[in-house]
Amino acid sequence: MAETTPLAAQESNRFKTVNLSEPIQRGELMIEKIILRKPKAGELRGLNMQQLVSLDVATVLQLLPRISEPVLVQDECNALDPGDLTELAGAIRGFFMTAAERRMLEAMLAEQQPKT
Repeated sequence: MAETTPLAAQESNRFKTVNLSEPIQRGELMIEKIILRKPKAGELRGLNMQQLVSLDVATVLQLLPRISEPVLVQDECNALDPGDLTELAGAIRGFFMTAAERRMLEAMLAEQQPKT
């Protein structure tokens, strides 16, 4: 297993790539993956943090155009496949994990790894 450098870990905490099960057709362009960037405070303006962390659909749909690459328009967000929306929302939730939550998740994942 490759060792994660501090810089690589920092970058992985700032960006998440989600491969779409239902690509988005934009004219002749087929969008098959979305890269999400950890939002800055200004991009959260007007959103309810509690609703965002609890993955309220309307709040997630408001945030997506602000942090997605390529930038999604609202109609594209509204037309997302529910499974893709769930993946994107989970990635967003990951941006708001505390250090303690992240350690707990890593420990749980380590326990699930097969012992060699």
